[in-house]
Amino acid sequence: MYPKYIKRILDFLLSLTALLVLSPVFLILMLLGAWFMKGNPFFTQLRPGKNEKIFRLIKFRTMSCEKDADGNLLPDEQRLNRYGKLLRSTSLDELPELVNILLGQMSIVGPRPLLVKYLPLYNVEQRRRHDVRPGLTGWAQVNGRNAISWEEKFRLDVEYVENISFFMDLKVIFTTVGKIFKREGISSETAATMEEFKGTPEKQSVN
Repeated sequence: MYPKYIKRILDFLLSLTALLVLSPVFLILMLLGAWFMKGNPFFTQLRPGKNEKIFRLIKFRTMSCEKDADGNLLPDEQRLNRYGKLLRSTSLDELPELVNILLGQMSIVGPRPLLVKYLPLYNVEQRRRHDVRPGLTGWAQVNGRNAISWEEKFRLDVEYVENISFFMDLKVIFTTVGKIFKREGISSETAATMEEFKGTPEKQSVN
């Protein structure tokens, strides 16, 4: 009952309320983003949603569009300026995803929407993360975020899909608030954000 009907109603009501209440914050971040990023403060990208249906994710931009002499984008760590790091560490860059939630493309809690190019790389078990709407935050985010391996992240995503409930969502939301204040798991140990997923070896299981 909860996953099929109630969860979507709560997502709609909560995202609408949050957008109205946080509208002054949105305006300030839009202006700051336009200044620090020297242009469009928003970042949009196609991501797979429930049942792998593609939608356009919207976030506040955290990396500049600086390029080298050949016209190629500079590495992430060079484009991630201090303003962008602040947005990521406080998760303020995720606020525009409330629009995705309002439109029914995402949920407040669910597996994080990843890159479209990863779709062919998932094994059968990992692909189950797309049985539900992707989330603004999720079970994997409160259990390590970018500081855990891809396999562990997918294992936690599937664990959420199998055990989704109102009380589990509440636990994720309240734990997320604590994680934001502690600023834990923002980056992996070897990258400014997270290493690229290249598939899981057949002998390595997510269980």
